[in-house]
Amino acid sequence: MAVDTGLSSPLGPPSCEKDAKALQFIEEMTRNPDPVQEKVLAEILSRNGETEYLRRFKIDGATDRDTFKSKVPVVTYEDLQPDIQRIANGDRSPILSSHPISEFLTSSGTSAGERKLMPTIHEDWDRRQKLYSLLMPVMNLSVPGLDKGKGLYFLFVKTESKTPSGLVARPVLTGYYRSEHFKNRPYDPYNVYTSPDQAILCVDSFQSMYAQMLCGLLMHKEVLRVGAVFASGLLRAIRFLQVHWQQLAHDISNGIPNPKITDPSVRECLAGIVKPNQELADLINQECSGGNWEGIIKRIWPNTKYLDVIVTGAMAQYIPTLDYFSDGLPLACTMYASSECYFGLNLKPMSKPSDVSYTIMPNMGYFEFLPHDPSAPPLSRDSPPRLVDLADVEVGKEYELVITTYAGLCRYRVGDILQVTGFHNSAPQFRFIRRKNVLLSIDADKTDEAELQKAVENASLLLREFNTSVVEYTSFADTKTIPGHYVIYWELLVKDESNSPTDTVLKQCCLAMEESMNSVYRQGRVADNSIGPLEIRVVKSGTFEELMDYAISRGASINQYKVPRCVNFTPIMELLDSRVVSTNFSPAAPRWAPDRRRTD
Repeated sequence: MAVDTGLSSPLGPPSCEKDAKALQFIEEMTRNPDPVQEKVLAEILSRNGETEYLRRFKIDGATDRDTFKSKVPVVTYEDLQPDIQRIANGDRSPILSSHPISEFLTSSGTSAGERKLMPTIHEDWDRRQKLYSLLMPVMNLSVPGLDKGKGLYFLFVKTESKTPSGLVARPVLTGYYRSEHFKNRPYDPYNVYTSPDQAILCVDSFQSMYAQMLCGLLMHKEVLRVGAVFASGLLRAIRFLQVHWQQLAHDISNGIPNPKITDPSVRECLAGIVKPNQELADLINQECSGGNWEGIIKRIWPNTKYLDVIVTGAMAQYIPTLDYFSDGLPLACTMYASSECYFGLNLKPMSKPSDVSYTIMPNMGYFEFLPHDPSAPPLSRDSPPRLVDLADVEVGKEYELVITTYAGLCRYRVGDILQVTGFHNSAPQFRFIRRKNVLLSIDADKTDEAELQKAVENASLLLREFNTSVVEYTSFADTKTIPGHYVIYWELLVKDESNSPTDTVLKQCCLAMEESMNSVYRQGRVADNSIGPLEIRVVKSGTFEELMDYAISRGASINQYKVPRCVNFTPIMELLDSRVVSTNFSPAAPRWAPDRRRTD
C-alpha cells in the first residue's frame, strides 16, 4: 500500500518512506547521467592515476575523458592476465588499484570455458549493496503486499579457493553471501527469506538444497515469491523436489530432519523450525505422487505471485519449462550484473521476458559502448575503436559493453552485446542480446549463441503437437567426420509418453535447425559440401542435471552455473554420449540460393 510521503516518484507511488528515498535516488541518477559518469571517471583516475597500469600510458594525473580515451587502450582479459597473475602471486604494489585488492571474484566456470580472476576492493561491496537496495522498492511498485510473506530463494555458496598470495578467490555471490552486508543485514519485512542463513552458507550442495527446500515447504503458505539466480537454478530445485519429495514428506510428518543433514549449524537451525505436520506431509504426498508436475509451484506454494529468476539471453530457453512447472506465473528479471561490475536494474520487473530492459546506473562504474558490427574487421592497437559514452548511445543499435571500475579495470571489454531499447529520463535502457562468442564453426561458418538458440526454438515448434518441449540443449562441432557437422544434444520434456515425437519428426527438427542457420552455413551445406548434415542426439531425462553435478564437482559455482551451449571437454562428451537414446540426422539439405552467397 502506498504511503503519503513528501518524496514522490515518477516511477509510481512508493510503499514506504525507505522506498521513496530509493526511488528518488534512481531519479537523481538517471535524470542527467553524463555528469555522474564524468564524476565517476574523475574519481577513478584520481585515486588510481599513480598505479603501474595507468602510468604505462602516461596520463600524468589527468582525470578528463578526452585524455583517458586518447591514451588508455581498450583491453580484454588476456591483456590484463599477466598483471592479475602478479597480484594473485603476491605482488602487493599498486598495479591496477591504489586500494588493496581484497579478493578475486571468479567468473562462471562455464563462460567461454575459462575461469577468470576479477580483482575487487573492499568498498565495492558497498556499491553492490546499493544496487541490491533498489530492487525491492521498484518491485513493490508492481506487486503490493510483499511485506506480508516471505521469499523462497534457492541461494548457494561454494568452497573458496586461494591464490598463491593467500587472497581468496570465489564467485561474486559467494562473496556477497559471506559478507557482513548479507550476514548482518537489517530486518526488512519486504525481503524475508524462508531459507536460514546457515542453510545458504552451507558448502555441501545437497545439505544446502535439502534444508532450503524443507524450510520452503514448511512455510509454504507464507511464500509470496519463488526464485534463484538463474532460471536453471530454479529448475534444479524443482528436479530436487521430484527426486526427494518422499523423504521431505517423511521428515515433515515426523518433525525430524533427514539424518544426511550433518552440518551442525544447519541441523541446529532446523531443529527450531521443523515440527511434525501431518497435514502438510499429506499435501506433498498427494501433489507429488501422481507424476503430474504441471503447475507444481502453484500447487505447493499457492500464494506465489511471481518467479524471480534471470530468463534473458541464453536463459530464455527455460521459459516454457518454468511456465509448465508454475502454471504460467509471471517471470521477474530484476538486475543486470557480472563478476566484473554490477551494472543496473529493470525498472519494469514484471514485463514479459522478451521486453526486459535494464537501466544502467551511472554511479556503478564508468561505462563505454563499442558499436557492434559483426562484419567489421577485428580491432587492433593500430586501429583503435571509437567508443560511445553512456549518454550518447542510440535507440535500436547494438553495442558491446566496456567498463572502467574503481578496482582497476580500465576500458575492459565485458563481452556482452546489448541493444538500446529506450531511455528512462536521460539514462539509456538496454536489452541483453548475447555473449560475444562464436559457439560452432566447421569451415567458414560461424554460429553464435543467439543463432543456435533461435534454431532450437524454431525446430522445437515441430514438437508442439506432441506436447513436448526442449528443456536443455548443448552442442559441439564434430570434426571427426568428413565433412564435419554440428551435433546438438537435446533433453526433452515429454508430457504424454503415448504421443512422443517420432524419428521422422526429429529428423525434420534437424532440417528446421539448418533452415534457421545463417547463409554461410547453408552455403557450406549446399554448395561447398564443407559441412555435413546436422545431427540431433536426444539424451535421457536428467542428463543435464548430471552435467551440472559434474561441473560443480570440478569447482563451478552452483549459483553461477550455466549450461555450456557448446562442449568439447572429453569427459563431458562421454557423459552426454552415454545417455543418448536416439540419433537423428537432417534428411535433406537446407535451402540456399547463390545470390545470397557471402564471403565475410
